[in-house]
Amino acid sequence: MAVASMLTVNGDRLMNSIHQLAAIGKLPDGCIRRLAFTPEDQQARQQVRQWMEEAGMTVRTDAAGNLIGTYAGQQQGPALATGSHIDTVPSGGPYDGVLGVLAGIEA
Repeated sequence: MAVASMLTVNGDRLMNSIHQLAAIGKLPDGCIRRLAFTPEDQQARQQVRQWMEEAGMTVRTDAAGNLIGTYAGQQQGPALATGSHIDTVPSGGPYDGVLGVLAGIEA
């Protein structure tokens, strides 16, 4: 069976998660500021960790501060990895990095 046929995404849940993260660090002009290691970034990390755990992932933070979630494999074979970031540039948008992280949790 092809890997793509086993992946499913709940689009409504994914968009809801994006909007929830976009509220963390939202500025009056609509931009989002979650600079690395700020309180806003830490709040977003806590939220993403919770979603990872709820999705059944084993979650850890490495020495560099990266949040890493893994699913235990059920079959022998190559693993699939995704990666991105949830911190933002000073005037980021709602998809600034989070789509790659949340899609990995969702799939």
